[in-house]
Amino acid sequence: MLKILKYTFADLIRSRWSYVYLAFYLILGFVLLFLNNDLSKAVITLMNIIVVLTPMIGTIFGIMYFYSAREFTELLLAQPLKRSTIFIGQYLGIAMSLSFSLLVGLGIPFLVYGVALSSQIWDFGLLLVVGAFLTFIFVALSVNIALRNENKVKGFGYAILLWLFMAVIYDGLFLISLMMFDDYPLDKFSLVVSVLNPVDLSRILILLKLDISALLGYTGALFQNFFGNGWGMLISLSMLALWSFLPVRLLIRTARRKDF
Repeated sequence: MLKILKYTFADLIRSRWSYVYLAFYLILGFVLLFLNNDLSKAVITLMNIIVVLTPMIGTIFGIMYFYSAREFTELLLAQPLKRSTIFIGQYLGIAMSLSFSLLVGLGIPFLVYGVALSSQIWDFGLLLVVGAFLTFIFVALSVNIALRNENKVKGFGYAILLWLFMAVIYDGLFLISLMMFDDYPLDKFSLVVSVLNPVDLSRILILLKLDISALLGYTGALFQNFFGNGWGMLISLSMLALWSFLPVRLLIRTARRKDF
């Protein structure tokens, strides 16, 4: 598994798209800090970008790599290797290479501007952790889609639809349901619905850490009221970890049953 992970990581990290992804965050970080020296405001701005962009990049990279490396994957499957070893190694290589680009791209400008010596170091660290979580989650989901769809067009379509649903449509449907059933107690319903979307969970987690009541929104305020900042953050992190585990488990199960 480590050899497959190392090869996949090295293959992707040398890709020009990885350099573009890294350069985007590098330039974005320097521009945000140049225009506004307030690190907390820069973290809030990056949060709005990361919770939408990181899942999209993870989804696209995951499904692109799987389809482009299909022949190599079939060659590996012909060797005396477990299927779980092959696919977990590839998955970790993709997710780790994207997370590396994210960490380096944002880490350099913020370190240059002295985030390590400021009180915002923990907020910034949590932002990077959330970005890595979202990367691992959506790469796993995209590889699952690719495994279940031989047709590349269908695979890409389903993957983009998944990201669009999680990032945009889900919140719209949630708000509509709150408006339609506003006469009923919806507190517990709202908590459950927010837990079922890793993008919403990530946003709530960062806002709880920043403790910005004006930006928490309905579900964020519920997390704060029900659990408090400490328990709310712990529950959010635990659910993100579960979101990272379940698609990988599904990936292993699908790989074992698929006839290549």
